[in-house]
Amino acid sequence: MKLKLKNKVALVSSLKYKTKLLYLWVLLITASPALGHSEVSNPRNNSGKVSPNLQTLGVPELVRTRCSTNETNVYTEWKGSVYAFVPQEKQQKLFNIIGMNVARCLQNRQGQWAMTSRELTFYLDPQTNQLLDRWKNPWTGEVVPVVHIANNPVQIPFAGKFPVVVAGSNVIFSLDVPLTYPNVLARDQKFRDYSPQPLFQGGEFFKFTVPVREVTNSSLATAPHVSGSWTRIAPWLPWMKMKNKPGQLVYSATFYKLQRFEELSPFLQQEITSRLPVYREAPRCFLATSNQTSWTYFRQNFAEYLEGAKFPLPEKKTDPPCQQ
Repeated sequence: MKLKLKNKVALVSSLKYKTKLLYLWVLLITASPALGHSEVSNPRNNSGKVSPNLQTLGVPELVRTRCSTNETNVYTEWKGSVYAFVPQEKQQKLFNIIGMNVARCLQNRQGQWAMTSRELTFYLDPQTNQLLDRWKNPWTGEVVPVVHIANNPVQIPFAGKFPVVVAGSNVIFSLDVPLTYPNVLARDQKFRDYSPQPLFQGGEFFKFTVPVREVTNSSLATAPHVSGSWTRIAPWLPWMKMKNKPGQLVYSATFYKLQRFEELSPFLQQEITSRLPVYREAPRCFLATSNQTSWTYFRQNFAEYLEGAKFPLPEKKTDPPCQQ
């Protein structure tokens, strides 16, 4: 099904704050200079200027890297760790994580591209690497249900030029997304023990590494050999029930691209097949709905959290209508 988008302003206004900031980032980097149009001055000597190994690539190259130009499902899997940073305390490793995203890139009749996707991340015991359904908060001693990440959907339009660093036979896309926006839980008193801060403040930082011969080959629908890193800085998760305790979480993970569902780790395949079949495929159109986050998911499922449910909850609902 072909994607049908409104103008850029209308599209961006329909998405959550995170998507707005991502789109603004894209607009800002559109003006980034290409290789040969700019040089970096070296103030330490008089040897002239240093030519950086930097250039820009366009939307088709990003689409080929992140998903595919033929609108098929593309999978990404990541593994890593989550650390707690509390002022004047030694850092603690709280969790291992494993997760996946299934994405589809779509092009409308005007040639504009956008990505629609769904993603899961599971919190694991850092010692045994076993799935956690309950977690004992080391600061409060309270045992709380673990609300794993189930973001459905995650969508973003693509536009502009993207700076890349050429590293030998590879190029590296770098995407830094600082985030500050109103906390959707802050105004509701029932969440005062979970996430009372007025603002969400954090950031997501990505590096995508892809071979030059693949990303620049227009005969390829997708670049098969893509890997990279993901770092996230975020407040305490609402389900941790940290109230106003100072501190934040740092996620550090590596990811890699896969072409087939059967290439995902057996654990992810089992969870999706047995409990979460909607995450086997990306939406078939750009959905007329807001992006899901851990904060909106917690708000929607707060009653189940209080009842001690095991997350993610099975999703049996159908997708919202397509964006018109």
